[in-house]
Amino acid sequence: MTISAKFRSPENFLLAMAFIMPLVFSVWMAMLNNFVVEKAHFTGIEIGILQSLREVPGFLAFTVIYVLIFIKEQKLALVSLGLTSLGVAATGYFPSVVGLYLTTVIMSIGFHYFETVTQSLTLQWISKDKAAHFLGRALSIKSIASLLAFGSIWLLMEHFTWSYQSTYLLFGGVALAFTIALALYFPHFPPPVEQSRKLILRKRYLLFYALTFFSGARRQIFVVFAGFLMVEKFQYSVADVSALFMINYVFNWLFAAKIGQFIGRVSERSVLRFEYIGLTILFILYGVVENANIAAALYVIDHLFFALAIAIKTYFQKIALPEDIAASAGVSFSINHIAAVVIPALLGMVWIVNASWVFYIGAGFACCSLLLTMFMPFSPQLNVEFRAKEKALAGQAL
Repeated sequence: MTISAKFRSPENFLLAMAFIMPLVFSVWMAMLNNFVVEKAHFTGIEIGILQSLREVPGFLAFTVIYVLIFIKEQKLALVSLGLTSLGVAATGYFPSVVGLYLTTVIMSIGFHYFETVTQSLTLQWISKDKAAHFLGRALSIKSIASLLAFGSIWLLMEHFTWSYQSTYLLFGGVALAFTIALALYFPHFPPPVEQSRKLILRKRYLLFYALTFFSGARRQIFVVFAGFLMVEKFQYSVADVSALFMINYVFNWLFAAKIGQFIGRVSERSVLRFEYIGLTILFILYGVVENANIAAALYVIDHLFFALAIAIKTYFQKIALPEDIAASAGVSFSINHIAAVVIPALLGMVWIVNASWVFYIGAGFACCSLLLTMFMPFSPQLNVEFRAKEKALAGQAL
């Protein structure tokens, strides 16, 4: 087998896409707030509507299963990546309220379909004993891409005075070119098992659904309110917040693959219990912290816990019927985004009354997740989704 043939593997295909998506999405995200204020004169009302519109495709991710009736998953991943690239490339050409809503929805449909399908493909193509390490490697590569994007924006816009339009076009165009190259270079990889083409909700996956919901809820508190705390309470500048992001990405780059390996060696139950105990403590500390440096340390540690959520995916991979993975990926993404649609608005009202309460509620979410891990088996596998089943089988063996 030639070197070129060895490189054309499902793993490298997934890793290549894992690099391209954050490269283009990070550029969109990093410049958005400045662009909409400076060029489209957004107020809080317009940016709020835009962010809500951005989350709607995630909430509707379950519809991916109907799209897969007409197109293969691998091809849909590439189409979705191309759609995201086009949305980002076009952003700078529509500096108006309606134009930005339109390009954001186009970008978001591509982004959320891509994330749904690549999660499905990863759990199908990567063996169960290697999945955790692989997901950690993918997270490291995503961090490298994000670091490259942030560094390039700083270089182009600060030192070469590029316009928003040119920068969006460059990265969107480069990502689209890379996507076309992937489509031409990699062959079609048939799925190990033919996937179901109907919407699936099963009782056996109930624990996975619940863990996914609370994971989405806690993520929103970190994404929306932890960063806001840095600015409102501790007067962090744009440069300070950017530095925190850079530190987070560097840590992921260095440690995510090792965290994945660690998850592969121990039980998902143990990993998730450690995560949720740590998150409970972190959220309580967020509520009482008064020192800016300690708050920054909490922010970085909080971000590191994201990598431990890999264990939810590997737990599902082990208990799922092989033909259910594609349909369940869309359902889980939609469940995750129920929190994204509801939590920010509700807790925003709580924030006005007492900001600390938001983080105490986050600690409550983490405690709910911790309680759910009590139902997880130590060795999840097909037909052993819950601790009670594991105990029953152990009793029969005796």
